[in-house]
Amino acid sequence: MAEFLSRYLWEWAAYVVAALVHVILLLHVLAAGALVFIWLERKVSGRIQDRLGPTRVGGKFGWLQTLADAIKLIAKEDTRPKGADPLLFRLAPYISLCSALAAYMALPFSSGWVALGLSISVFFIVAVLGLEVFGVILAGYASGSKWSLFGGMREAAQVVSYEVPLGLCVVIPVLVCGTMDLSAIADMQRGPFTNWLIFHDPGTFIAFFVFFTCATASVNRSPFDLAEAESELVAGFHTEYSGLRWSIFFMAEYGSMFTVSGLATILFLGGWNGPIPIFDMIGWSYASPADPMNLYGWLANMAGLLNFVIKCVVGVTLMMWVRWTLPRLRIDQVMKTCLKYCMPLACVAFVTAAAWSYALPTGLTRTGPTFGHVRELQPAVTPASRTATPASEAPRAAHATVRANTPAESTASPAAPAGDRSSREAAAGERRDRGSN
Repeated sequence: MAEFLSRYLWEWAAYVVAALVHVILLLHVLAAGALVFIWLERKVSGRIQDRLGPTRVGGKFGWLQTLADAIKLIAKEDTRPKGADPLLFRLAPYISLCSALAAYMALPFSSGWVALGLSISVFFIVAVLGLEVFGVILAGYASGSKWSLFGGMREAAQVVSYEVPLGLCVVIPVLVCGTMDLSAIADMQRGPFTNWLIFHDPGTFIAFFVFFTCATASVNRSPFDLAEAESELVAGFHTEYSGLRWSIFFMAEYGSMFTVSGLATILFLGGWNGPIPIFDMIGWSYASPADPMNLYGWLANMAGLLNFVIKCVVGVTLMMWVRWTLPRLRIDQVMKTCLKYCMPLACVAFVTAAAWSYALPTGLTRTGPTFGHVRELQPAVTPASRTATPASEAPRAAHATVRANTPAESTASPAAPAGDRSSREAAAGERRDRGSN
């Protein structure tokens, strides 16, 4: 018994340590990404408006400006309005942050490099990102201000409305590839850039731009920034927040921007596969979890990670470019864009992609991979593999064997043939005798 407990305690301890490592790494991605993106937005907005942006803190490019602002926000007093709900007011920013962080769990950064490998990772990320709106609603409701409540309700109406065409655009790559696993979708696009799903057919090409528009609206970015209104002169749902809690909302926003850019990269832009398959040409393949010591595969994964991050940063920069170029829309214009333009275009793209996948599975070039046949990517199941016990299941199998050999089960009589009535009666009598004893 002591050996059994110690073995399983060590197993659970290993799971806890691995989970902590994944969470710490992803939290650093979120925090460091927010630092870089805030600095980048200041420089992008400065260039668009013919300014220089940060130029003093941390060199002539202002590298440490965001860090200095973070220190200032931490040192500021954390105030709460008199009429605000104490619990919900403090809880709202952390709900938004946890939603942005949880989406990273199922987002693969390279082949096999994912914190939690799920066969329904597309569904998981879209569902978790939709939970961020609860933080917005709670912040507006708990602030005790009608202006914050107005901003929160406008933002919630926008996010919920744009989730419909966004989800439809996400379904299109799932339909083409036949799987909801993001790693499998990215691996199907390996090869030259002509294998990327954005070039698969006209439907996926249209779906990419509709997805980008809806994703910009879902992460509360201008020109779909309904939290603020020009006639109210307030910041919206986070008007009453200050200090660190105010910065958490923006950290969640920039984290969600990176997530939707990563989702667009995997679904439409080849994932971590570059436009030219250099590592496939030189014979270096991506490392698999079964062979972690493959140096060439590890280097290919690092290059894939760099390629994936560059594509995501380009997507985030494009969102910043749109924000500082287009004016903010009114609420009726935002809803009109969703219902009259994005939704019909998403439906047309879905029908086009379905028809094209049926007629031309390899896409426009007829030289790309055949999408939709996910079973061919899985290892073949042989009779030997069915009977073999994996190494990870060995402790459970041994435990099941011990349970099967207990006296209550080992003394049971074997099943008699269906047609032998006397044998069945004898076995039943033997069991009754054991029960009476």
